[in-house]
Amino acid sequence: MFSFQVEHQEAGSQARTGIIRTPHGAIHTPIFMPVGTQGSVKALTPEDLQSLGVEIILANTYHLYLRPGHELVARQGGLHPFMHWPGPILTDSGGYQVYSLGALRKISPEGVSFRSHLDGSSHFLTPELAMHIQEALGSDIIMCLDECTPYPVTYEYARFSMELTRDWALRCKAAKQKNGQALFGIIQGSVFKDLRKESAQWTVDIGFDGYALGGLSVGEEKAQRLEIIAHTLPMVPEKSPRYLMGLGTPEDLLEGVCLGADMFDCVLPTRNARNGMLFTRYGSLIIKKAEYAEDPRPIDPLCTCYTCRNYSRAYLRHLYVSKELLSYRLNTLHNIHFFMELMQSIREAIAEDRFLEFRKEFYNQRKE
Repeated sequence: MFSFQVEHQEAGSQARTGIIRTPHGAIHTPIFMPVGTQGSVKALTPEDLQSLGVEIILANTYHLYLRPGHELVARQGGLHPFMHWPGPILTDSGGYQVYSLGALRKISPEGVSFRSHLDGSSHFLTPELAMHIQEALGSDIIMCLDECTPYPVTYEYARFSMELTRDWALRCKAAKQKNGQALFGIIQGSVFKDLRKESAQWTVDIGFDGYALGGLSVGEEKAQRLEIIAHTLPMVPEKSPRYLMGLGTPEDLLEGVCLGADMFDCVLPTRNARNGMLFTRYGSLIIKKAEYAEDPRPIDPLCTCYTCRNYSRAYLRHLYVSKELLSYRLNTLHNIHFFMELMQSIREAIAEDRFLEFRKEFYNQRKE
C-alpha cells in the first residue's frame, strides 16, 4: 500500500527528506523521475536505470492509450512486467499531452475531444477514462485528469481552467476503483495567487494521497514560477508528498527542494542527451562543438558514470556528429547519472542540515 513519511526537515528552509512506500518499492525523497513516455526511458534498459539509482519512472497515459493500447498492456499483466521494470511507476493523466496538441483538441466540461497525432483518429478523454486507462496500466501513482492552463492567459480563462480541473478531480476520485494505486490531485491557477489558493483549498478538501502543482514551466518567467511555488506549497498538508510537475533543470530542482517540494519529473536529461547537451557540475557542455574534436578528457573529470569512466569528449563528439546510435545511449547514461547523483547529494545535505550551504556551493561552482 501507499504511504509517505517525512524523515527530516532542515532548519532555515523548507527542504525535507522522506520516504514514499508503494507496492513496488520505496522512494526516497526529494526524488527526480526520469520520463519513460512510451514505457521506455529512451536509450536505456531497466537494468541501466537500476544501476544509476533510479527508484521511480514516469510513463505517459496519452501515448500508451494510443499505442499499444491500455487494454493490451493489461492483458500482458500491466506496465511493470510489460516493460520489465520492477520499481514504482507514476503515470500522468494525459492532460499535458492533450494541452500540447493545440488545434487538434477541444475542451468541454465533459472531457477533451482530440485527434491522435499518430493517425488523426478521433478520441474523447474523460476523467473516468483517464482513471480506467491508468488502472489498466497498473502504475503505483496515478494522476487526476486536469487541464494544463496555458500561458499567457487571461484571469477569466485561468479561473475556468482551475474550476474545470476541480470538477474533473471530483469525478476522478469517484471513478477510481483500485485500492492499490495512489491518486494525486493537481493544483492549477496559472500565475494568479488567489486562484492557486482556491485551487489548493479545493484539492486538499477533496482529499488525495499526494498533491501536484501543474501549469508550471509553460512560458512564465522563472521569478513568477518560484513565487507561485512558494505561495502554494505551504497550502499542501505537510504529511503529503508535494510534486512539481514538469520541472527539471538542476536549478529548478534545487529551488523546488528549498521551497518544500518532494517530487520532480522532466524530459530534459534524456532529450538533451539525444541533442548533444550534457550536464556537468560546472554547467552544460555542448558536445558537437569543434573544440572537443581532440579533447581526451571525459565529460566531467569528477563524474563516476560509465560514460565518463570509459570515453573521451573527442569520441563522444565523433559519435554525435556521425549520428551513431551509441551517442544517445552514452549521453543519456551520463545525464541520468548526473541527475541521480544531484538528488542523492541533496538528500544527504538535508539530512546533515547543510542544504543551504550545498545550494550555495552548487551555484558558485557553476560560475567558475
